[in-house]
Amino acid sequence: MTSIDPSGDGSGEQPGAVTPEVLDALGTASPGNEGSPDGEQVSRPTKLIRIASMVRALLDEARLAPLDDAGRRALKEIHERSIKELEGILSDDLRRELTDVTLPFASDAPSDAELRIAQAQLVGWLEGLFHGIQATLFTQQMQAQQQFEEMRQRRALEPGNRPPGAYL
Repeated sequence: MTSIDPSGDGSGEQPGAVTPEVLDALGTASPGNEGSPDGEQVSRPTKLIRIASMVRALLDEARLAPLDDAGRRALKEIHERSIKELEGILSDDLRRELTDVTLPFASDAPSDAELRIAQAQLVGWLEGLFHGIQATLFTQQMQAQQQFEEMRQRRALEPGNRPPGAYL
């Protein structure tokens, strides 16, 4: 199958075509993070969602029944591993924020209450992160719509682009 290069310059793009900029989930330009106001990025959003779902389920389980000593140790280990996994996919800014809001456990087998508080805190932080991502995506969508409308208006005002039936 042969493809046609409308530009003739090997780029494969049409002359005057608008190329959309690909943005990451937190609103910064993907290549090299140029123009990022705060550097907040998640490198693997699907992994973030899996970890957040697991942490939420663990919190629900910890609320349902009291844990024995072995259960508390296991939950503590899972909690700490979850934080380490999150740190591996977060930008430096988000990693610092997560480190600032999470406190290490004081004992090898924390109490049920300590575990529930730590899990609830992590779930809350993750939910805040998701809300931030949603707000950023909504803002990007609104900006894209506004840019599209401005381009449409500019094109309508260009000479030679009069609508059919226009006499002027």
